[in-house]
Amino acid sequence: MKILVVEDDRTVGQYVKRGLEEQRYQADLVDDGMEGLRLASGGRYDLIVLDLRLPGMNGFEMLRTLRDRGTTTPVLVLTAQDSVDFKVQALRAGADDYVTKPFAFEELLARVEALGRRPKEIREPVLQVGDLALDMATREVRRAGERIDLTPKEYTVLEYLMRHAERVMSRTLITEYAWDYHFDPGTNIVDVVINRLRKKVDSGHSQKLVHTVRGVGYVVRA
Repeated sequence: MKILVVEDDRTVGQYVKRGLEEQRYQADLVDDGMEGLRLASGGRYDLIVLDLRLPGMNGFEMLRTLRDRGTTTPVLVLTAQDSVDFKVQALRAGADDYVTKPFAFEELLARVEALGRRPKEIREPVLQVGDLALDMATREVRRAGERIDLTPKEYTVLEYLMRHAERVMSRTLITEYAWDYHFDPGTNIVDVVINRLRKKVDSGHSQKLVHTVRGVGYVVRA
């Protein structure tokens, strides 16, 4: 299981990272909410251990953004805030579990193990629109059973559109999801990626799935 630890206290972060690695987990550590969001949005992690007081973007904002984007990766909140109201806010924002500091690593490990036992298919579903299928576990895309090879950005944009199938998504929303907030939306990179997707997904098929809504954005629909 691969775990992302988002913690701005380097001592705590390194302690958690080292402890997880001693248990044969793969663990990455970042100390900034924006960087945490960028990494967590890629779908490469099985679990996120998240502090709530972070520079760049606080943990609540990061958590809500991930859930708004459709990211279902389990999130274990690790924070010094132990009030009931704070716990309730975190759980309602999308957290799956909550551990307060100071903490015993044995408890943290037990909660990590419990979240890791959740069926993988629940966390990583197969998105389906018509005869187009995107497997989030393997990152494999197929149309009518035929595999489609996509670049990482093409996959990310297609995943976002398929998560919101039948809804028109603006260029701004697509750039925020695929390129995060640091990306300059003044270029036509979204249009370029959409055009490549259209060729790969719709070429040779009478039913087109990738559509442009002029002046608004793009949509995937059957």
